[in-house]
Formats: sequence, structure tokens, C-alpha cells
Amino acid sequence: MLRIFPMILIAVIAYNVVVFGSGAAGQHDMTALMARGFSLTVFSGDVWKVSLGDMFLTGTVGLLFAEIIKATGTTSREILNHGLSMVTFMAAMTEFLVLKGFATSTFFLITTMCLFDVVAGYTISLISAKRDLSMSPHDQHQ
Repeated sequence: MLRIFPMILIAVIAYNVVVFGSGAAGQHDMTALMARGFSLTVFSGDVWKVSLGDMFLTGTVGLLFAEIIKATGTTSREILNHGLSMVTFMAAMTEFLVLKGFATSTFFLITTMCLFDVVAGYTISLISAKRDLSMSPHDQHQ
């Protein structure tokens, strides 16, 4: 059941929770909210500023990696996963274009990763299916 669920949807849902939760709390500037974060001093002495947007994107890249690994299967579950990934991309694109609070660079990049998930998933599945067909025995009718 979990293999059907598009993992990248977790990032979209988490962003929705932040947008609608902060809107309910009176915070309407998502760009400022995504810029909040913390600082770390690295061994070189430089200060690395990590924002909430950076954390969202890092998590989404990890989820995209998991989706790419899942795309190597050719069962009906993976095909259903690709369809749900397409729905996730369309929902994210619609939110980016239509809803207030979603037109940020962070959410744009999350939406772009949803698109990559769809394209990579279908591409990998087609290549895997083609490989599976080329390795199957052929009838020797001549």
C-alpha cells in the first residue's frame, strides 16, 4: 500500500500545513516565513544560515530520491504511483498559480521536483519495461 503513495506528496502536504497554519495564526508573508531559520558555524569559521525553505527543499530532494528508486519497478502498483504523482504535480502547480501564499521560490522548486518525479517515473518505467521485454524469450516461428 505504501508503494502506491507518492512520497513527494509529503512535501506538498507539509507546505500546505505551514501556509494554512501560518495564515490562521496571522502570518501572511510566506517569503519572510520561509527565510526564518538558524545559523551554524562550520569548521572553516563560516556561518551557514539554514532557512525553513532550505529545510523543505532538502527534505523534498530526499523524497524525490525515494520516488526515483521506487520507479524502477514495473508492476501495476508503480503504474498507479505514477498516476498519483501526476495528480500531485497538477495539484501543486494549481496551488502555485492560484492560491495565496504558494507563489514562493521554495514551493516553485517543490512543484518542479513533482514534475521531475512524474517525468523520471514514466521514463524509468518505460526503460525497465522495454528491458524486460527484450530479455523475454521469443517464439522461434520462421
